Amino acid sequence: MPSAIPAIIATNATDPLAPGTIERRDVRANDVRIAIRWAGICHSDIHTVNGDWGPQRYPLAVGHEIVGTVAEIGADVTEFVVGDRVGVGCMVGSCRECANCVSGDEQHCEKGMIGTYGAIDFDGSVTQGGYSTEVVVAEDFVLHVPETIPYEAAAPLLCAGITTYSPLRHWNAGPGTKVAVIGLGGLGHMAVKIAHAMGAEVTVLSRSLAKKDDALKLGADHYFPTEDPETFTALRNTFDLMINTVSAPIDIDAHLDLLAMGGALVNVGLPPEALPVSVNRLIRGRRSFAGSNIGGIAETQEMLDFCAEHGIAPEVEVTSAQDVNEAWERVLAADVRYRFVIDTTTIA
Repeated sequence: MPSAIPAIIATNATDPLAPGTIERRDVRANDVRIAIRWAGICHSDIHTVNGDWGPQRYPLAVGHEIVGTVAEIGADVTEFVVGDRVGVGCMVGSCRECANCVSGDEQHCEKGMIGTYGAIDFDGSVTQGGYSTEVVVAEDFVLHVPETIPYEAAAPLLCAGITTYSPLRHWNAGPGTKVAVIGLGGLGHMAVKIAHAMGAEVTVLSRSLAKKDDALKLGADHYFPTEDPETFTALRNTFDLMINTVSAPIDIDAHLDLLAMGGALVNVGLPPEALPVSVNRLIRGRRSFAGSNIGGIAETQEMLDFCAEHGIAPEVEVTSAQDVNEAWERVLAADVRYRFVIDTTTIA
């Protein structure tokens, strides 16, 4: 029988989050039950609850940056044992049969990957996320979290980490490449750390000079304010790769002009509004405007191991369950450096 689990839930698109309960299924043969210890707060959580990406099924517990320990395993589980430190990211299921799943790109499942919250699972239930004390997930979608990554900082890697690692790896960031990171928030600060560790020359483009010192400490080589028109003159035809982490509209055409020959501007932020693009900007210099959506399970494990090897962890601020609504307000005000993580032991 499903169990009632304490959680922080949204009951509609407008009221504050509140304590409540959600249902978790019993452990099946291939399932892992995880006692959640930390849950990151992602801007996507807020967009989802607010209905910015479409109507939702309430009550809903969000959160797709989940770290904890294995509390129970199913009879057929082979990769995990009770007590392992593990994580769950943005998806908890896919068909595992289509070409994309077979190639390790479960996030692009042709039948639709099953998101960690607000999605319809195979049994017809609505998936519930990590703002809770437990989660039950199929073994194939659980990740090993290396012991060398600080426990409280590991959760944001399961979204912010892989969301930026995947395009940096796909577009070959490394020695001899010039990478620009647009925006220095939860995603952007991870892009800087990872691109720097890959050996790229890293430039941060942020609205003002307010975060310049932070950017340089995180590993950026250069920093330019986009509110200064001179930035777009000085950097024309410069970058091999640009990672746009901003979840709000920006002038895509102006940024495309900063790409070198054959360069790519990749969106990982997801603003609710459409972003207009002039095709002539792409034709000039054989430039590309692309998107990237997290990574597959194998690549996410690769990212975790890479971060462990290079000593990379997000900059986090721990918050309690009682202060989650305040934390959301601060996320909306860009008043966090650079990721909130919920201490789930405070969920009543």
